[in-house]
Amino acid sequence: MSHEPRPPFPPYTRETAVQKVRLAEDGWNSRNPEKVALAYTVDSYWRNRAEFATGYDEIVAFLTRKWNRELDYRLIKELWAFDGNRIGVRFAYEYHDDSGNWFRAYGNENWEFDDNGLMHHRYACINELPIKESERKFHWPLGRRPDDHPGLSDLGL
Repeated sequence: MSHEPRPPFPPYTRETAVQKVRLAEDGWNSRNPEKVALAYTVDSYWRNRAEFATGYDEIVAFLTRKWNRELDYRLIKELWAFDGNRIGVRFAYEYHDDSGNWFRAYGNENWEFDDNGLMHHRYACINELPIKESERKFHWPLGRRPDDHPGLSDLGL
């Protein structure tokens, strides 16, 4: 387990904050818990809905559970605000459960980074909406969202 520095580093500009958000989106769209968890400090603290996680092992366990039940997961993140070593993000993701029921989740995250560009705190508030498969808006192949795919604002989300 190596938590190497992750550019861009704070303090963030608009350009580097947008880059950091896209890198986080790309990581989460990989659905690889071990890889994603390396973007966080070894003692990173999370609040995700009503669940709390601290450190690499708990984050990996959380993400493993998440992606075992949220199938065909696709996520879009968008910068909301930034200041110094903090970034505010809004996001939406779509997935289905093992019964084929589709959902779109909407949320906001507040992030705080250390000097090495690793996230030390993550606070997420998320709401889910059941949707019909025909209402899906995220149709790219699993993995990284293509650069030409619309973002949240472009999709009216």
